[in-house]
Amino acid sequence: MRLLVIEDEAKTAKFLKKGLSEAGFVVDVAFDGNDGLELAKNVEFDLIILDIMLPGLDGWQVLTGLRKAGKTTQVLFLTARDAVHERVRGFELGADDYLVKPFAFSELLARVRSRLRRTPARPQDVVRMADLEIDLLRQRATRAGQRLDLTTKEFLLLSLLARRAGEVLSRTVIAEAVWDMNFDSETNVVDVSVRRLRSKLDDPFASKLIHTVRGSGYVLEAE
Repeated sequence: MRLLVIEDEAKTAKFLKKGLSEAGFVVDVAFDGNDGLELAKNVEFDLIILDIMLPGLDGWQVLTGLRKAGKTTQVLFLTARDAVHERVRGFELGADDYLVKPFAFSELLARVRSRLRRTPARPQDVVRMADLEIDLLRQRATRAGQRLDLTTKEFLLLSLLARRAGEVLSRTVIAEAVWDMNFDSETNVVDVSVRRLRSKLDDPFASKLIHTVRGSGYVLEAE
């Protein structure tokens, strides 16, 4: 699942991105309202976490612009503005939830997951290939009915390969998407992680799903 955090305070934005990424989400960050609105209008997100006091467009304007553009992406306001009339305004403009700073990350995470569970099921929420089934929302993967015990990074890696099944993904693309880092040819983090994922996904089974394309990268496809 992909989230957008629109937050101008760098420390808070970094904290949110780290925590949500560790919880298994792909997280993009915008530090002002203008960039946030453009991202929200042009990229498909499952949920947006939006501050109100932002440089450029404020949170009210971002949400208004988003709804005028016909985007129905769920929006959770995360703000220090705690007056009742401000909460009411947020919901009247089309927000789906409202959480006041300071906040407990555990509560924010629970609210995010709760909102996502209320989203009508979509085909891309569950990915299937051969005897592999990946529930992207619940962050579960099974093969031949057996639950795969994956770490957060392993699940993100498998989800990336599954969403782009049949497409050869380079180590650079994988490193940027899963680790939010520029790929360094001197590091073997991608290869090591693929090897560990294979040990759980492929090694116990006769048919293999992860394939190496020499000199190019990796691809998930049924044999």
